[in-house]
Amino acid sequence: MWQAFVDLIAQGLSFFNNILAGIGVPYSFGFAIILFTLVIKALTYPLNQQQMKSARATQELQPKLKELQKKYANDKEKLAQAQMELYKEAGVNPLGGCLPMLVQMPIWFALYRALFQLASQTDALNEGFFWIPSLAGPVTDRSAGLSWLWPFVNGAPPIGWVDAIGYLVLPVLLVVTQLYMQRMMSPPSDDPQQKAMGQAMMFMPFMFGYFALIVPSGLSLYWFTNNILSMVQQYFVNRSLKADKEAKAAAPANAKSPEQPAMLPAAPEALAGSVTSDTQVQNNGQPKPKPASSKRRRRKRKKQR
Repeated sequence: MWQAFVDLIAQGLSFFNNILAGIGVPYSFGFAIILFTLVIKALTYPLNQQQMKSARATQELQPKLKELQKKYANDKEKLAQAQMELYKEAGVNPLGGCLPMLVQMPIWFALYRALFQLASQTDALNEGFFWIPSLAGPVTDRSAGLSWLWPFVNGAPPIGWVDAIGYLVLPVLLVVTQLYMQRMMSPPSDDPQQKAMGQAMMFMPFMFGYFALIVPSGLSLYWFTNNILSMVQQYFVNRSLKADKEAKAAAPANAKSPEQPAMLPAAPEALAGSVTSDTQVQNNGQPKPKPASSKRRRRKRKKQR
């Protein structure tokens, strides 16, 4: 089952590489890895979106969570219940950030195996990618570790300074992008607990940087591309959450704004006077003559007789 998954990823990489090489794209295998990363990112987009929103929303809930911890310091059961109610009201799943990572890890391990498998089956992976000497290097043997970099031989790495520097660029970029992405997901906070958690997470980017030194550069290229795409996605998530927060803050202000005073109904006498004056005015602005009374009409009829 696992080998079938590894073969599927290897076939996917070969498929993209054959298409790109067929249309004459240089560094076709490197771009095939980037294209593969785009496909994986698109398939896991909903999960990643949920993770990013959940992580950012959890950060914003920290002040309220801290208040609950003080309030229920001696009652863990009530504290857990109050925290779950707070998460429910905010629409946050505290475990939402774990699922995307669990989905990505099998892909990383399978891609790691697939790259070694392709390196032994085809020469396509041995091609370089811009400054990278080979996407199969610097480690072509799983047990080689850092033997390509250390110990020095005659004052230089075993593979020479030129190739060593070429392989070191990508791990450095990987650490930088990972640090920046963590900063986007966890904004600076004055909360001591948050600061301690942020300091504990600082080792993660450097751990990925170390892994990038002992795996094929093709896998490091996948990680780096994934970081760039995640940073773009996180930017739009942060902007969306900021807009929602501003809209919620503006809603109470609009509700409390004074309403226009209602028009009072006119007095009956005023309405009667208005109707009378309107009926007495003709279109030319002249007053309309009042109709003669019934007694005067009778007198005129008697005189005529």
